[in-house]
Amino acid sequence: MLELKNVSFVADGNDGKKEIIKNVSLTLDDKIIAFTGPNGGGKSTIAKLIMGIYKPTSGQILLNGEDITNLSITERAHKGVGFAFQQPVRFKGITVSDLINLASGKKLNVSAVCEYLSEVGLCAREYLNREINASLSGGELKRIELAVTMARSSEFTIFDEPEAGIDLWSFNNLISAFERLCKKGNGSILIISHQERILNIADRIIVIADGKVSKDGTKDEILPNILSASACSVLTKHKEDK
Repeated sequence: MLELKNVSFVADGNDGKKEIIKNVSLTLDDKIIAFTGPNGGGKSTIAKLIMGIYKPTSGQILLNGEDITNLSITERAHKGVGFAFQQPVRFKGITVSDLINLASGKKLNVSAVCEYLSEVGLCAREYLNREINASLSGGELKRIELAVTMARSSEFTIFDEPEAGIDLWSFNNLISAFERLCKKGNGSILIISHQERILNIADRIIVIADGKVSKDGTKDEILPNILSASACSVLTKHKEDK
């Protein structure tokens, strides 16, 4: 379980200091949690505060009751917090098999590595010795990242807009991989996304706007309102364009 207690974050900007996150308190213990909301509302900033990329100006972040507010990224990773960026990192010279072994923290046999790759819809034998470099597509990298997450078995994993930069076929496989990951894992997953299909697999949806929690509830409570508001916005824009 991860908790944010009265977390605020002030950043330096061209016009002076600006409060980006405003006294946010959340308990995140559901299986799949989705952050959504307008661009610039603070979703990714909260995720980076959780991971330790940014440090809160005030407030506390706790993992299973332990205060991790002042821990480094590496220390949080050892505690069980993981982060998957919009654009996965490429590692020249490191193979897919190497990365999955590193994530698991032990030497896996070929069969075990292949199983993780198969879980995310990749033909395992074709990828074992591939380097994590520019030869891999965005969709391939995203699914390899999911396989690494499965191998790591983190307590709390954040995915920042995992649908970014991938094609429809890869997106469909990504959804299936998330569903399998949630069935197999014991931790929680936080997904930052605007995509309806991703929001639809979430147990809980939290809308972040203007640095605050705007809405918070189950998928059935929140998603219809989001879709209705989105439809109204499209209709209004269509009328204005005429």
